[in-house]
Amino acid sequence: MIEETIDEVFAAGDCWGSLSALEVDGPGRLSVAGGELAVAASTFKITIGLEFFCQAAEGELDPTERVVVSPAEASVGGQGLCITEDPVEISLRDVARLMLTISDNTATDVLIRRVGIERVNTRLAGLGFTGFHLPGTIQHEFDTAARDAGFADWDAMADAVRDATPPEEGEAMWQRVLTSPGMLPGRISSATADDMAALVRAVWRNEAGPAEACSNLRRMMGQQRLTRKIATGFGPEVLVTSKSGTVPGGVSNDVGVVTFPDGRRYAIAVLTRSLTPGAPTREDVLGTAARMALDHLRADGTSRSR
Repeated sequence: MIEETIDEVFAAGDCWGSLSALEVDGPGRLSVAGGELAVAASTFKITIGLEFFCQAAEGELDPTERVVVSPAEASVGGQGLCITEDPVEISLRDVARLMLTISDNTATDVLIRRVGIERVNTRLAGLGFTGFHLPGTIQHEFDTAARDAGFADWDAMADAVRDATPPEEGEAMWQRVLTSPGMLPGRISSATADDMAALVRAVWRNEAGPAEACSNLRRMMGQQRLTRKIATGFGPEVLVTSKSGTVPGGVSNDVGVVTFPDGRRYAIAVLTRSLTPGAPTREDVLGTAARMALDHLRADGTSRSR
């Protein structure tokens, strides 16, 4: 069975995995542990982008409004607004672009504070997507994980790790945070593969919100620079539009839509977590699992889940 074959791919990559694939324009469906809650990592930023563009399309905010982001507002992360040394003036729309293209965590938190995480959760529930757990800002999540590991907050943990002597003591502190309850599904931002795939399918069908909002989200997701996960399973003739996500400690995810030259489109979510704490998931595992799933749907077309 295809489900068992995909499970074997995950096992060979030393990871637990869930996968959901949906034909965008037809009934084809495949789910492998797709109903199990998993750490979403940065794939949850799709939901923030959706709420932002919906509020813009509905006239609640102006996407060209300019905001000033200070280095004092920086969230945990390593790119974009996370590493600036001076205040940056930027439009809200370009804040969203940084979130979706280079996965800027500070940009994400700026938008979460602006659109409201409760509004994000309400919209998802209204669309029938109950397989999400989105507690708040990224900074809040990482501070929670550090506190669960016995530190005052994430910055205090980072200082302790940096100053640890010998270095092995710092590594032990780091591993304690990575394996803390705050990094588990249901505490940090989490989702099921089934609902992640269904959400992007709805976006591609203009069913997740106003058509303008869905179009803007699709366009911006298409500008993502990190394309080494699901896309590794396909040749250059196949278009992969996705949002990837990684959490230190072995979480590696990718969610998006794969479009083949014949025009057939598939929404797919692959969520993985390393079985060896602290070890990264091989990114080609996501591409291999995705290709197997879509090869099956394109050849078979039946709906399967397990």
